Amino acid sequence: MSLKVYNSLTKKKETFKPIVRGKVKIYSCGPTVYNYIHIGNHRTFLMSDFLKRALKFNKFKVKHIMNITDIGHLSSDADAGEDKMVKAAMKEGKSVWDIARFYTKAFKNDLTDLNIETPNKFTLATENLRAQINMIKKLEKRDYTYSADGNIYFDTSKYSNNKLGGLNTKSKSRVKKDPNKKNRNDFILWFTKSKFQDQEMKWNSPWGYGYPGWHIECSAMANKFLGAPIDIHTGGEDLKHIHHNNEIAQSEAALDRKPWVNYWLHGAFLIDKNKGKMARSSGDFITLSKLKEAGFEPLDFRYLSLGTHYRKQMIFSKTAMTSAKNSRKKLYSSYLDLRSKTRGSLKASKNGEKYYTQFETAINDDLNLPTSLAITWKVINDKKIPDNEKIYLLLRFDEIFGFNLKNLKPDRIPFSIKQLAEKRLKARLKKDFKTADKIRKLIKAKGFELEDTIKSYILKKK
Repeated sequence: MSLKVYNSLTKKKETFKPIVRGKVKIYSCGPTVYNYIHIGNHRTFLMSDFLKRALKFNKFKVKHIMNITDIGHLSSDADAGEDKMVKAAMKEGKSVWDIARFYTKAFKNDLTDLNIETPNKFTLATENLRAQINMIKKLEKRDYTYSADGNIYFDTSKYSNNKLGGLNTKSKSRVKKDPNKKNRNDFILWFTKSKFQDQEMKWNSPWGYGYPGWHIECSAMANKFLGAPIDIHTGGEDLKHIHHNNEIAQSEAALDRKPWVNYWLHGAFLIDKNKGKMARSSGDFITLSKLKEAGFEPLDFRYLSLGTHYRKQMIFSKTAMTSAKNSRKKLYSSYLDLRSKTRGSLKASKNGEKYYTQFETAINDDLNLPTSLAITWKVINDKKIPDNEKIYLLLRFDEIFGFNLKNLKPDRIPFSIKQLAEKRLKARLKKDFKTADKIRKLIKAKGFELEDTIKSYILKKK
C-alpha cells in the first residue's frame, strides 16, 4: 500500500515516490523566535510530526531538518514592516540575542510537551551565515541579482517566484513600499541598509556590513544539510505564496535543480471560534501555557488536532478542547483497562487485520487522521475482538498518534480515596444508593471519578 499526499506544487494528490528508495529527506520551516509559539503554529508542527510518523509507519528512513529563525525578519513577508526581533527586544528590555535564546528554548519545550519527535537537526540562521552568503554569491554569478541603495535583490524577471501560485503579479502596490525594486515581487537577499540602523545582528559580507533577508536562510540551510533535490518541504499555508515561492525561485536558480523540492505539504490555519485566525502579530493568541492554566494538557491539543484533516481549517474553542480532553482520557483509561486484563501474546486475527488495513488505508490517504481515529474507537468498542488483539492494534495505531501508550502508567490513587471507593461499593451492593451517591460526590470533590462495573468499579483521576 502506497502513501499518497496532496502536493501544493501540482495541486493534486499524488503517490509518494522518494528520490532514494527507502529514504526520505524533509525540510520544515520552523519558527521565528521573537515570542512564544501559539497553538495555530503548533498545529503545523504537529502536521509535520504526523507525516514523519506515517513515513516511518511505511518503513521509510527519515532525515528531518527544521530551521530556527533567530535573525529577525520583517513583520510583512514582503520585505516591509517592523523587524520582529528588534521590536521584541525593545519591548522586553533585552538584547535580540537574549530574546532568540529564550524563545528557542520555550519552543523546544513545547515540542516535548506535545510529544513531537525532535528533528534530526535544528538549524539556526545565525550559525549558518556562510551558507547563506555562498548561495547569494552563486545567484549573483548567474546574474539573478541586482544591487540598489545598498541592498541585494533577487530579480524575479529572470526566474519566476510564483510556482506555488497565489502571487498578484499585476498590482504595483509593493513597488511603492520599496522604490528600489525593479519588479513587484522581487525580494531582498542581503540588507546593508534598512530603516533599522540600530540592528544588533550584523555581519561582514561581500556586499557590506549587514544581515540576510529572511527567505535565503531556508534555501541555504536545506541545501547544506539535506542536499538537493529534497523529497518533502512542510510549512503552514501562510508561508506558501511568498516565502515558499521565493525559496523555490532562489534555490532552483542557484542550484540548477528543477524541481528543487518534489512535494510541498501545507497545513491550514487554526481558527479561534471567537476571534478568527490566530496570529502572534495580534498579541492576542493562545499558547500551550495558557491551555495548561485553563486546566488542559498539551496532549489534549494533540488529540484535538487528530479530529480535523490538516488541509482543512481547524476550529478551536474551549468546548472542543474539553471534548478532546475527555476523549483522550477515555482512550487512556480504555487502554489501561485492556492491558490490566490482557494475557498472552499480542497479535491480530482476521477481524483485527481488517481494522489494521482500514487504518493503514486512511493514513496513506493523505494523512486522513479523523478517519483513523474513528477506526480506533471502533476497535475499542468491538466486542468480537479479544483484549490482546485490541492492545496490539492500539499500539500499532499509536505509532501515528504519538501518545506513548506503551509507557502509560495508571494514576496513583491515594489510599484514603481507595478506602472511600470500597466503602461506596459496599453501600451500592447493599442498594444503599443515598450513601453511595454521597460518597461519589465526595470522591469527585477530591479530584477523582468512579466508573461502575457490574460488581466493582474503575477509579481514576479527573
